[in-house]
Amino acid sequence: MKDKRKLALVCGLLGCLCYGGGDWLMMYGDPTHAGSLIWLTTGTAQIPLWRYDLALALAFPGIILYGIALFAVETYILADKERKVYHYLNAFGLTPWIALHLFYIMILVLFAWLNANGFAADALTICEGLFHSLSWLVPISEALMLPVFLYWFYLQITGKTAFPKAMAFTNVLILFALLKLVSGLLPVSAFRLGFTNGLMSESMILWFGILLIWETKENL
Repeated sequence: MKDKRKLALVCGLLGCLCYGGGDWLMMYGDPTHAGSLIWLTTGTAQIPLWRYDLALALAFPGIILYGIALFAVETYILADKERKVYHYLNAFGLTPWIALHLFYIMILVLFAWLNANGFAADALTICEGLFHSLSWLVPISEALMLPVFLYWFYLQITGKTAFPKAMAFTNVLILFALLKLVSGLLPVSAFRLGFTNGLMSESMILWFGILLIWETKENL
């Protein structure tokens, strides 16, 4: 079991590299922007389409690798009842990952294509309109993605996992909040844009890394 969990957590780290790499590929560039969406920038307008193709392609192995790790995490839960709840919350939570990725990539691809094919004057209006028309997808997706991590925090803080209760504060949502604070301190730049877009993947890689270190040291 120990070796299988370690291997699963390594898969999770690789999944983070896939998703995080895609996040950086689709956003890293000149951060200058003119509209209300700070990610429709001069840089994203100039990104070659192959980068968006690669960012989307990486999401497919990424979600498989994420799934392997996240389902393996349930083996740390002590009771069958709580393990089953986590299992189903995790299944529901994985559903919107690619949907959100595709949503943003399609808008960015359209923005880049319009700018490169003589429609630069209308690109911002069209893409902002498309985003606002379908922006309900974002809160719905987050409502599906977040409960599994909140439930994991509850399980850890109440001692229902193999970890000490203090490990609850390594939760991916807490790591995300900390990295979000860091991103707010960074100067406006291509790096900040890529870092901010990859926050969830960066939080996940820290979380999987912490679990892997603990697994290695504590012989759970």
